[in-house]
Amino acid sequence: MEQLNPSDLKAILHSKRANIYYLEHARVMQKDGRVLYLTEAKNENQYWNIPIANTTVVMLGTGTSITQAAMRMLASAGVLVGFCGGGGTPLFMGCEIEWMTPQSEYRHTEYMQGWIQFWFDDQKRLEVARQFQLARIEFIRKVWDKDRDLKAGGFYLDDLDIQNALNGFEKKIPNLNKVGDLLLAEAATTKQLYKIAATHTGSKDFSRNPEQGDLANDFLNHGNYLAYGLAATTLWVLGIPHGFAVMHGKTRRGALVFDVADLIKDAVVLPYAFICAKEKMTEQEFRSQILQKFIEHKCLDWMFDQVKAQACRTHDVDGDA
Repeated sequence: MEQLNPSDLKAILHSKRANIYYLEHARVMQKDGRVLYLTEAKNENQYWNIPIANTTVVMLGTGTSITQAAMRMLASAGVLVGFCGGGGTPLFMGCEIEWMTPQSEYRHTEYMQGWIQFWFDDQKRLEVARQFQLARIEFIRKVWDKDRDLKAGGFYLDDLDIQNALNGFEKKIPNLNKVGDLLLAEAATTKQLYKIAATHTGSKDFSRNPEQGDLANDFLNHGNYLAYGLAATTLWVLGIPHGFAVMHGKTRRGALVFDVADLIKDAVVLPYAFICAKEKMTEQEFRSQILQKFIEHKCLDWMFDQVKAQACRTHDVDGDA
């Protein structure tokens, strides 16, 4: 069998990779130069291949284990690995997944250097936070305008309540002079979008509570952590440490992952959490739907574009993600 070099495994740009894996009750191992996961069927064990060259993140849920050889191959292909609780969310709510990132000394340093140039200046950091929120609104409009499944689920961009929520937030952003004020306005807008989504899908008395246990809240938790996986991948590839957040707080380790995930969460995860809950989908069906939409709307590309644009605001950077 032909052996692949680590450089061959990275041939697909991270911004174009298609797969995120969430596994539970499985053993991940290396066999014959491939990464496989083993599941126990009724009468036999079954092996399934993970195409690591086209994978961004592997999330290991309850009852999983992984071998050192498999981790070595995943690192060679630039795949991030995270241990998480059942359903792709942490065992303790509010605690981010601890991402294990491949050790690579050959990624671009320009993006990190560009990020650092503005990060220590409060006003410049606030401006980047504003730009992220404007990009978030732009992506909601872009996705909700063209997604036929969303329209079939009752989400129309030209509905007055949706227009009012997005336009109102957009007009406030330039006038908010503190990160705390921006966070409050962002939280109020997301709350409006929750209410709109609940109304449009007939979900009565919905309130956002990660520990509530109803389908909509569970799907929001699950989808958000899939988005965190994409965000962590984006930042790792560009070489920007997760602690250099622009909105979620300088004291919270990993907060930049949340900033970047917010670029796409409301556009994709939020509406589909409510639609899939209304249709009483299983967790696996919801996950498949979200991952399909991440690919359809090029969410990873959008994250790369926005982060690179902010890192390069003061200078040009060559190279591709």
